[in-house]
Amino acid sequence: MTSTVNPLDERAAQAPEFPMARAAGCPFDPPPGLRDMQQEGPLARVSLWDGSTPWLVTRYADQRALLGDARVSADINRPGYPRQAPMPPGGTGVSFILKDDPEHARLRRMVTAPFAIKRVEAMRPGVQKIVDDLIDELLAGPNPVDLVEAFALPVPSLVICQLLGVPYADHDFFQENSKVIINRNVTPEQRSTAHGNLIGYLDDLMGEKIAHPLDDLLSGLAGRVTAGELARDEAAQMGVLLLIAGHETTANMIALGTLALFEHPDQLALLRETDDPRLISSAVEELLRYLHITHSGRRRVAVADIEIGGEVIRAGEGLILANDIANRDPGVFAEPDRLDLRRDARRHVAFGFGVHQCLGQPLARMELQVVYNTLYRRIPTLRPATELERIPFKHDGSVYGVYELPVTW
Repeated sequence: MTSTVNPLDERAAQAPEFPMARAAGCPFDPPPGLRDMQQEGPLARVSLWDGSTPWLVTRYADQRALLGDARVSADINRPGYPRQAPMPPGGTGVSFILKDDPEHARLRRMVTAPFAIKRVEAMRPGVQKIVDDLIDELLAGPNPVDLVEAFALPVPSLVICQLLGVPYADHDFFQENSKVIINRNVTPEQRSTAHGNLIGYLDDLMGEKIAHPLDDLLSGLAGRVTAGELARDEAAQMGVLLLIAGHETTANMIALGTLALFEHPDQLALLRETDDPRLISSAVEELLRYLHITHSGRRRVAVADIEIGGEVIRAGEGLILANDIANRDPGVFAEPDRLDLRRDARRHVAFGFGVHQCLGQPLARMELQVVYNTLYRRIPTLRPATELERIPFKHDGSVYGVYELPVTW
């Protein structure tokens, strides 16, 4: 009597755990296991916390193709969607980034205008003042200091608060709850409590904006609630999404980018010594490519069979697009593990691709351009105040970065 073993079942049984660990002493590089998988083939099975074995997509071209494919869904409520963590009891509200068109497009259009390039460019002088004022405070304060607390976190928090119409005086509250929500290791109950705290806070703010609208993004959403175009709970969910995304990602890029530049003094010198906006813009794109702080992969689920490189992704199977290793694809970026601020890295997928690409990317780019053009020139002797091995990295979060970055000058 003979038996046959389904090769897909065998691959699933042998699937390595995801997310993978980074190599010791290589905090800026993707896990070596991702590079191995990228070299071996277009698709591989990985194992998640719940025992599911979605497909991992590692190559740049395949990721771009899938992110633009209508047969791929971003809907977190579809069966087979590869969740990053257990859902809290009763679930949580879902904002537009985890929905499909037409609902995704309907909600996204309501907040697109404030992030248009011309609108964002008009904010540049105000962001420059925020950066300069914080550097003044930095220079007048204690030395050494934690750059995360004193500079990297306040810059985007102040900016997004002004854009949304959120009181910056409440930053401790929303930053602490944001940290819980994006931490993979907290319990579902802790995540649910933190999410509920922020929903309640944004709902209260929405009530104030409905009664007394101002010239800010939340007031714009409040107007849509009043007009019956948007439910109040939807508006609060959108507010939570924009508040978290608006400060967490950019704050981590500021701190992690600075640390990467410390470790590449020749590249840091390029920024310190230039006022060429083209080089500054190039530096931002290269740092986004090289670091890629959203390191848990973009999550999707197939709604129809899709063939890639001889493999068939079946309808209902989950997909994880590991964008950090796609940005190190040697078929797209020469010497991908080298940080080169003069490289043309604009094709990176740090902000995704397709209809779900990051709404706030013009704002993030502008903030990083201002920071990278200002901080190192105004404090030319800025340097780390401790060894790289002693810096705590955010291996436990869905957004990668450092918890602290002690600096001196």
